[in-house]
Amino acid sequence: MPAAGRRSQARREATARRLQRFAALRGEAALGGPERAGSPSWASAAAGLRRPLLKELPLGTRYHVCTDPPGHKIGNGGSTLHVLGCLEELYGDKWTSFTVLLIHSGGYSQRLPSASALGKIFTAVPLGDPVYQMLELKLAMYIDFPRQMAPGVLVTCSDDIELYSTGGAEALTFDQPGFTALAHPSELAVGTTHGVFVLDPSRVSGRGGLLSVPCQRFLHKPDVGTMRQCGAVLARPSCAGPCSSGDSGDPGTGSECVYTDSVFYIHHSTAKQLLAFYKQIGSLCCEIDAYGDFLQALGPGATPDYTTNTSNVTKEESQLVEVRQKLYSLLKGTALNVLVLNNSKFYHIGTTQEYLSHFASDSKLRFELGLLPVAFSISSGTLDPSASVIQSVLEPGCVIGPGSVIEYSRIGPEVSVGKSSIISGSHIDVKVDVPSNCLLSSLSVRMSSQVRYVTMVFSVEDDLKRSVKALSDIHSLQFFGVSLLECLDLWGVKVSHQLFSGDNTRLGLWAARIFPVCSTLSESVRMALKMLNSVQHRSAFELGSCELLSVEEMLTYKDAEDMLKFRKQIYDEIHLQREKEKPDV
Repeated sequence: MPAAGRRSQARREATARRLQRFAALRGEAALGGPERAGSPSWASAAAGLRRPLLKELPLGTRYHVCTDPPGHKIGNGGSTLHVLGCLEELYGDKWTSFTVLLIHSGGYSQRLPSASALGKIFTAVPLGDPVYQMLELKLAMYIDFPRQMAPGVLVTCSDDIELYSTGGAEALTFDQPGFTALAHPSELAVGTTHGVFVLDPSRVSGRGGLLSVPCQRFLHKPDVGTMRQCGAVLARPSCAGPCSSGDSGDPGTGSECVYTDSVFYIHHSTAKQLLAFYKQIGSLCCEIDAYGDFLQALGPGATPDYTTNTSNVTKEESQLVEVRQKLYSLLKGTALNVLVLNNSKFYHIGTTQEYLSHFASDSKLRFELGLLPVAFSISSGTLDPSASVIQSVLEPGCVIGPGSVIEYSRIGPEVSVGKSSIISGSHIDVKVDVPSNCLLSSLSVRMSSQVRYVTMVFSVEDDLKRSVKALSDIHSLQFFGVSLLECLDLWGVKVSHQLFSGDNTRLGLWAARIFPVCSTLSESVRMALKMLNSVQHRSAFELGSCELLSVEEMLTYKDAEDMLKFRKQIYDEIHLQREKEKPDV
């Protein structure tokens, strides 16, 4: 077997061991609790949603959901500080004796809108019985950490997956003062969209699968020139193999690499300092990045230059530079220890393209994580081997094309789904051909005390983050490759400021009131597909008499309990079918 194949196989085997251990704990009092000496408890904090426990999570563990304070957006850095405050409110000073896993559930998920309603942390993964969501997967992948962790906070995001093998080396240890971060060998191009560690070349030139190295400096989304100038570009260790990448396909095998970030740990003494800082400044009125604004202040080579650089900021607030400078003063001189994982791979699934590439194709992630083509589903239709079905019912006669993902849905007998499409939370009960590259996602909404249904439909390539400032420019917005202005004409929707929700400063697909509110789930799906058919065939389909919502408003009115009820109905049907199929004893 080639070296690259051996490394991938090693990651697969190490991952399988972690998943097997976690599977035995689901629904059991097991990850360790305060009553079990030597096994510190996780206090999980995720900005997400309470959901039914169908033996999905280990019991005997304290789980907390912390939402951001109302008002200004405060970023994942601000959320981290806020969670520390929540823990203190709940436990007083005792929180500093806990090992805490803090998972940021993600923002609006505009690049993967099927995850917008319930949050990226509850994105379904084609694995397990019952199926895993990203929350369970995170717990499984970090199952070895608590026993090797001093009290403190492990910070991670909900739309990435880190797979690694240490080749029999010692376990990852999180017990050093300051910060400790995982580092993955990556192509230079990947480094431009991630954090990059500046490391001493002599400390990472060995063949070890796990190295503990002090970091000189942390760069946040640097260009290649900055990486070279700061000494971040290193020779690729032979044990690292092809560099890690969050993109689809096999990454290159060049002789150079950079080490990029993923998860980081804050020692409890430093976490206490950060909480004191948060209390001192009072309410935050700007977005703080846990990676860019915390880690760039660390290490002996850190400089304050980044505090005035706002090129990566979505919206610059007047308080931002001042808060960054105060954070730099607080953290300057704090150590940043890096755990270099040379046989590791970092997967990002925060966009529709990444989601489809990793979950529904012949991808490395599918091999290394053991993802299933059919996960906890009734699949009686014709399914392409590269498609993925997650907790869904596919009736006989339906056809699912290559590279498509069906989750939490019911697909009727006369439905054909094209390639590379995403169907989420939907009920399709009519004869229809769902085109390729289609994202179809249904939401329950509560309006005037009644549960109604809305289904969004887009191309997986549509840019929901793009916006214009003037109505005269909306012709430049694209819906399934067609000018939004032309689409509105086909749908009989008038162009005015009332067309968009929000404050009318950002006019885009996200805020466009174009999706009809319906009395049933299946009717909302039919309406959305008729809208799309109208655009693809340039035929009129009047929406004038319908109440219309934007995606932004759909999230405001969402009825999460009703959405979970639909998922539970599908779960019960699959579970009953499986019970019937069991042989008599």
